[in-house]
Amino acid sequence: MKQTYKVNGMTCASCVRSVETILKAQNGVQNALVNLAEKSVMVEFEATQIQPSAIKKAVDSIGFELLLEEESDDEAERRSLILKYKILVAFVLAIPVMLISMVFMHIPYRDWILLFLSIPVLFWSGSHFFVNAAKKLKHGTSNMDTLVSLGTGVAFLYSLVLTVFPNALSSNGLETHVYYESAVVVITLVLLGNYLEERAKSNTSEALKKLAQLQVKEARLFENGLEQYIPIERIKVGNLLKIKPGEKIPIDAIIVEGESYLDESMVSGEPIPVKKSISNQIIGGTINQSGVLIIKATKIGSDTVLAQIIEFVKNAQLSKAPIQNLVDKIASVFVPIVVIIAIITFGVWYFLGPIPLFTNALIAMVTVLVIACPCALGLATPTAIIVGMGKGALKGILIKNAVSLEQFNQIDTLVLDKTGTITQGKPTVKHFYTFGNSVENIIYSIEKQSEHPLAKAICTYFEQKTLLKVTSFEAIGGKGIEAIVNDEKYFLGTKDLLENHQIYLSEEQNNTYSKLEKDGNSIVLLANDTVCLALLGIDDQVKGEAKKVVQQFQEKGIEVVMLTGDHSTAAQLKANEVGINKVVANVLPTDKASFIQQLQLQGKKVAMVGDGINDAPALAQADISIAMGTGTDVSISTAQVVLLSGNLSSIFDAYLLSHQTVRTIKQNLFWAFFYNVVAIP
Repeated sequence: MKQTYKVNGMTCASCVRSVETILKAQNGVQNALVNLAEKSVMVEFEATQIQPSAIKKAVDSIGFELLLEEESDDEAERRSLILKYKILVAFVLAIPVMLISMVFMHIPYRDWILLFLSIPVLFWSGSHFFVNAAKKLKHGTSNMDTLVSLGTGVAFLYSLVLTVFPNALSSNGLETHVYYESAVVVITLVLLGNYLEERAKSNTSEALKKLAQLQVKEARLFENGLEQYIPIERIKVGNLLKIKPGEKIPIDAIIVEGESYLDESMVSGEPIPVKKSISNQIIGGTINQSGVLIIKATKIGSDTVLAQIIEFVKNAQLSKAPIQNLVDKIASVFVPIVVIIAIITFGVWYFLGPIPLFTNALIAMVTVLVIACPCALGLATPTAIIVGMGKGALKGILIKNAVSLEQFNQIDTLVLDKTGTITQGKPTVKHFYTFGNSVENIIYSIEKQSEHPLAKAICTYFEQKTLLKVTSFEAIGGKGIEAIVNDEKYFLGTKDLLENHQIYLSEEQNNTYSKLEKDGNSIVLLANDTVCLALLGIDDQVKGEAKKVVQQFQEKGIEVVMLTGDHSTAAQLKANEVGINKVVANVLPTDKASFIQQLQLQGKKVAMVGDGINDAPALAQADISIAMGTGTDVSISTAQVVLLSGNLSSIFDAYLLSHQTVRTIKQNLFWAFFYNVVAIP
């Protein structure tokens, strides 16, 4: 099972490592991934070996709180309110503590007043620091709470001893200063920092919130001419729903009556409304702009596209960028190293420093403990990853994991499929030649069995023809189809397919073939056991944005290659149209993967873009795999990046997003290390 749980109390990278380590140590847990910015953990476990209650017990034992059920809005609000009250109390009491310590130093009973003002700050406002640190110590781990509790605890206890026993140190010649203000101010500022972090973390999830807001709470059921509003949970597959202009589509459906323009920008990133009519599929969360529609539910609940996008983004945000693994290792030793440095600092000041030795040594040690900030290290990578993936989702770019987001900007070669990627993926039959008897019904019957993009174009061209009985159907990868129609064998596909079966074109057919090829058509041939019976010339227009996108990548120094199963003449014509210099044509699906591998063996970092079943092997082989959302389920499931709109411009947007995210991570890590490296010494 895979379950994601909220975890309260995590503040830094050490917390992340503690939670992941304790969970991975449990029998039955295969993996655990913490999302610090979301304050959650995804646990992969064997349900027969460990129960969620045991998972909760393990996490709770080290000072955190794992929630088995999603926290309600009221509970989250209550928790936030308590934190605000703690900050308010700390600030209200810290001000007089500071004034008495720094300005009114000679008032009667000063130390006792400071003690009583400090107790609520340390043991109510900051109580969780000490509780969590104690639990960490029990398990031999540490985090930011350890540093805060050590620093403030030592300062408070030292001051407490001087308050209760004022002559204990002065009798030994030591100057007796109390440091309640240090303990109180540190607690107050760290609490304020935690609050600001919470707000920052909340903002990083803005994209998910916006996606969730697209989900509709109720819909208008349309039965027997009557309309009735029902909760979205009660909708079943097959229910008819009525959608008026301006309303959101509640679930994935098919239009059964009406015609309208739909705003799909929230899901696809495309700003231009799309015309939809009877039999068209529509996506939940999109907005009906003009006409009244009657739709039939096809997918509900977690099966809808929008629900899957939200789940997709959540899972992706849980993944870790490779750079984060290094940060985690550093964070795991960060707190112990700081504690060791603080102890060494105390020793150096005590034995080599100026008088009063103990007081100066104590202040130096406390300063080192409270100045260190592992939180910055812990948040540097995950916040940038979450923002990057969130912004991508809002633009219709789904990135499956942090590795892809980090490494996309490292590519030096971009390989593009032709049909459906560079071209619109809407091929149409432009030419049809027959040589002998009528074969339209035969072609239509065979192609009706196929899922190939060209098959759809052919079926549309022959849609009024008679469907014959097909008793055998075999797709031959990259070449075509072998089928038996009305007890006679036929071959439908490329010239190579026919020649492999010793079927050759006549002079007239060769001339026709050459003419179609020269004009850039994709050519499909029909033959029986002995002769070619027909030729079809199919063309697919280049996408309007293709030339600009190719140019953008080339300006970044990235080589763009067209890789296609189409014949070389048609491929070269399309490549010339968009400005691609390198073309590899007549390639079988398995050979596409081999070509990608050859590039990788040359030291290339390769991104592959495709949309068909035939692209799946190459997508799986590539360093970064990108699928057009308008393509097949196989290519989409294989790819690491999915472009929902099918717009080529989104590829460059994804590349820039990767570049900006990595730049942000590096900046975050630089300042996190810079601060600690400078401030601690």
